[in-house]
Amino acid sequence: MKTILNLLLLALFLTFATSCSSESSDDLQLEDITIPQTKEIEIEIMELINAYRIENGLNALSNHDLVKSQAFSHSDYMAEEDNMSHANFYNRKSFLVNNAGASVVTENVAFGFTSAQSVVNAWIQSEGHRLNMEGDYTNFDVSAEQNTEGKWYFTNIFIRK
Repeated sequence: MKTILNLLLLALFLTFATSCSSESSDDLQLEDITIPQTKEIEIEIMELINAYRIENGLNALSNHDLVKSQAFSHSDYMAEEDNMSHANFYNRKSFLVNNAGASVVTENVAFGFTSAQSVVNAWIQSEGHRLNMEGDYTNFDVSAEQNTEGKWYFTNIFIRK
């Protein structure tokens, strides 16, 4: 019974995590994207995720500029709104499928953490986020943006090409 409940909760989580928006992605064009310079905290997050994957017998992932652009746009949006969400996920996913050759796209978001280690530890402790980190992917990237009060917002996107 407990296993069935856990599976139902996981299914519910995945439904909400992947069905964040039904908006069209037709508006986003390659010439409209921004690929910011990578921050030290973002490098640390990617290194920690790859170390975690390697420790668990998984392949290391390569960063990807188009993934970075989508992670940045979402972290920047969350910081401006001062609200963590998966809003417009299907726009990001569609863009990466159409422009980066992604066959699978998923993301982790977080806010309020003050170090790379703390945000990665939180994702590892959360079953859904950990499953994303352990998935069969080829590329990833991350963005960390601060709002006007200095609170960090994080978006970590994984793709398989």
